[in-house]
Amino acid sequence: KYCKCCFIKKEKKAIINELKEKLSKSDYRIIKCMEAQLTGNAFPYDVELLHLERQQVRDRINELEELILTEL
Repeated sequence: KYCKCCFIKKEKKAIINELKEKLSKSDYRIIKCMEAQLTGNAFPYDVELLHLERQQVRDRINELEELILTEL
């Protein structure tokens, strides 16, 4: 028998995986900013906005992971 709780947990894990993929895709922009800083060039992206967006994604991942743990 498949319970609703198991389905919800799987849904949350799928969302977490999507969010981790989103973070992974933005790694390139972080690397380009680091290269620019090391070479004394201007940042190719808005670093503050990039950091804010990535932190929001990390916060959501942490929130979902916490929900999964408390549902056990």
